[in-house]
Amino acid sequence: MKAVFIQPERCVGCKQCEAACAVAHSRSQDPFTALFETPPPRPRIHVEPGLFLNTAFPNKCRHCDPAPCQAVCPTGAISRAADWPEIVLIEASKCIACGMCAMVCPFDVITFHAPQDVPYRRIVALKCDNCIERQQQGLIPACVEVCKANALLFGEINELVKAARTHLAEAVSVAVSQIQPVEGLSLPDNVEGWKAWGRDVARVNA
Repeated sequence: MKAVFIQPERCVGCKQCEAACAVAHSRSQDPFTALFETPPPRPRIHVEPGLFLNTAFPNKCRHCDPAPCQAVCPTGAISRAADWPEIVLIEASKCIACGMCAMVCPFDVITFHAPQDVPYRRIVALKCDNCIERQQQGLIPACVEVCKANALLFGEINELVKAARTHLAEAVSVAVSQIQPVEGLSLPDNVEGWKAWGRDVARVNA
């Protein structure tokens, strides 16, 4: 199963993923003309600041299986894509903006805005569709494509998790002096130094 894998320790809070997401779901799909569309295109990924300085977390739909939002939707507006069953979609024309989906979402990723494809309705539920139209064209999700820090990755989830475990094992091995750190990077003396060191290693390995 392909999915977007989040590495929050690499997120710098630049919000480029939000901008790219909004443009990808705009009518024009152009970063300049999209600014003047009515209603304005909205991002389906949300970058929130972390508890500490220089930390952030890009939050998006996980396309749960089973999906709580799909289970509680009274109008059947939420369903799985016919050809992409791992993707949970919202059909805006069926949404009555009751908010039930947002109440049960464990990740708080559903927002309510005026959609671009249903002009007669004021607001409807909105969430990540995993860029299904881009995937159908052989492209990766817009948020992943634009992320320069590799905080967002796209691929087979088990392979991405394995790579993350390997990276963590390498960092721990350096910390306990089993292996030498990346060439040119010295081991830090304090917690703040370790945080900076981790960011430097991430940039070197990117």
